Amino acid sequence: MFPDMATQVSHSQQQLMRSSERRMFSASDDSAMMKQIQSTHSPDGRSIDVKPILQIIDNVLRRLTLNIDHHALNGGQGHMDAIDDMPSSAAMDGNSMLDALAYVIHKISCEISCKCSGGGDAHATTMVLLNTLSSYSWDAKVVLTLAAFAVNFGEFWLILQLCTTNSLAKSVALLKQLPDILEYSHTLKPHFDALHKLIKAMMEVTKCIVEFTELPSQYISSDVPPMSVAIAHIPTAAYWTIRSVVACAAQITSLVGMRHEFSTSTSEAWELSSLAHKVSSIHEHLQKILHLCHQHIDEKMQTEAYEGLKHTFEMPQLDNSKILLKIFSLSKEDPHSLLGPDKTKVHIDMLRRKHVLLLISDLDIIQDEIQILEALYKYDRGDVNYEIVWLPIVDRSAWNDGYQQRFSSLQLMMPWYTVSHPLIIEPAVVKYTREVWNFVKKPIVVTLDPQGKVTCPNALNMLWIWGNAAFPFTTEKEASLWKAESWTLELLVDGLEPNLPNWMRQEKVICLYGGEDIEWIASFTSATKDLAGVLGIGLEMVYVGKNNAKERVKRIIGSINERQLSHTWQDTNIWFFWKRLESMLFSKTGHSATNEADVIKQEVMTLLGYDGSEQGWAVFFSGTEMVRAKGDKTLNAIQSFEQWEAFARELGFVSAIRGHLERIVDEHHCTRLILPGISGGIAERVVCAECGRPMEMYFMYRCCVE
Repeated sequence: MFPDMATQVSHSQQQLMRSSERRMFSASDDSAMMKQIQSTHSPDGRSIDVKPILQIIDNVLRRLTLNIDHHALNGGQGHMDAIDDMPSSAAMDGNSMLDALAYVIHKISCEISCKCSGGGDAHATTMVLLNTLSSYSWDAKVVLTLAAFAVNFGEFWLILQLCTTNSLAKSVALLKQLPDILEYSHTLKPHFDALHKLIKAMMEVTKCIVEFTELPSQYISSDVPPMSVAIAHIPTAAYWTIRSVVACAAQITSLVGMRHEFSTSTSEAWELSSLAHKVSSIHEHLQKILHLCHQHIDEKMQTEAYEGLKHTFEMPQLDNSKILLKIFSLSKEDPHSLLGPDKTKVHIDMLRRKHVLLLISDLDIIQDEIQILEALYKYDRGDVNYEIVWLPIVDRSAWNDGYQQRFSSLQLMMPWYTVSHPLIIEPAVVKYTREVWNFVKKPIVVTLDPQGKVTCPNALNMLWIWGNAAFPFTTEKEASLWKAESWTLELLVDGLEPNLPNWMRQEKVICLYGGEDIEWIASFTSATKDLAGVLGIGLEMVYVGKNNAKERVKRIIGSINERQLSHTWQDTNIWFFWKRLESMLFSKTGHSATNEADVIKQEVMTLLGYDGSEQGWAVFFSGTEMVRAKGDKTLNAIQSFEQWEAFARELGFVSAIRGHLERIVDEHHCTRLILPGISGGIAERVVCAECGRPMEMYFMYRCCVE
């Protein structure tokens, strides 16, 4: 489940916040001062949307600092652009809000101008402003103060900027005795640098305070951490932001009356820099708390979405539309985020009341799997009607251009429906695929009937074993198909060998063998062919490779073909042969009680165990008879043919070699059964194919299949 932060913040998070608090507040922020600040706060409950006003303030101050940098500090001709990058809706909302707040902003503007002109105490001035704004919320106090500062600073800079080209501005500048910024640009640079940094820090803290007020209360209440921690510190943050406004205003006011001579005070620049550092520390601390708040909210929202998804699956539906909208994070207003087989956006109704197969995988799904599934989807369907939709599961935090290229490449390979982008799949859906459908790493196929009901949590095993004959891919259908099956060469090979029907009609002995020891392969195939010649029987041998050793097997196939040792298969067929065996084991695990009582399951585990060993192996079929053994044992039996030749001529090759092999007792053997780590039941008790004793269970972690 998602961690629940509704009642407490983790110990490590509390330590982080306490440590940051110590850095954030100096000795001056004592309890007496906090009580004084809190005593000014008497909100009347009015609600003010300060966001549009803050956007206007941000636009003003950002342009002011940019023009100061260009004009005052570099000696260029500044130019105040029109407010053309602010959304018109924000300007309209701000204008509407400012109609009601114009008086209080003007009042604060006058207070700032008056108090700063007399060189008064910054703390006292800040407390006057807080008392004036006592009926407003903390975010409104800060925004209104910043608005008043933006007015004063904007008017000041407009006069400075226009006085060289506008006679009215020049006259006003003379009356105010404003300095020539170009003349004193180098002297003023430290002051404006410090002013710039402090204004930036003030805006950052203000935006942060406003963002706290916008957090959805249904997901985070004010009485639980981390929100309660934020609420406790916002008054102090507001105080230091407003006090910084006072300091900035005082710095600007100090320029008035210094038109002809200007003596800089490094202490003033240092004060601004010190405040900028302090306010930046406050912002850093608030940002950490805000991040924890967003984490809390995200977890609450995802938990709600997850429970909603579970509830939707549990409730009967008229069709699959609601289920699909939730799975693919679509809305009824915009249900077009799926791409059809032709890679154009399609409406979700294209899947309405159809059997839908959800192919769930990460971006490591291999081309062989796509090719086999494509053959089933496009060519071997007959009257079977279903659609496949790819649901890629990715790590959002690790998404990069490489993943994007991989996703796009896989998307082009797939001839069925896909999502437009993996990141539209919500974390709650990813959680559901892992916790309910047990998706881990290997691809799975979840089947939905036309009403959206899950009929099988993983039909991929059925698809690999029986193809579309398993439609409608339900667990009941899977059970009935197994009841009709027996351990035969046809089940093992399926359609992988096109010559198999003819060989069986001709009553030939058919040998499948595997491994990666080319010397054993050469000796075994040569000796077996010689034996078949002596007995005068038809023999066909097929090399089926080794699981998860594609490159090594490819080299061996090249050698076998060059020396004409036996038949071989293409890479995809070899992959599919072993994939079907694994699918049989996992499918059987859910439909049989014990290993010993299920012949098919035991034979499948035997072949997989042979593949896990270092040596080769072989299995012979003749009609309904079958015998199998490891490589050295089989080769020794073939090479000692004179010991059982009479039985072979009397009973037939397969019966005779089986009898001979049963009489051989191995003093030592080592059998390993290596299974892929996929979801689904893995039997805790597996018996050895050689001696019948229970095998020990181990865990193996492997990164590379080669």
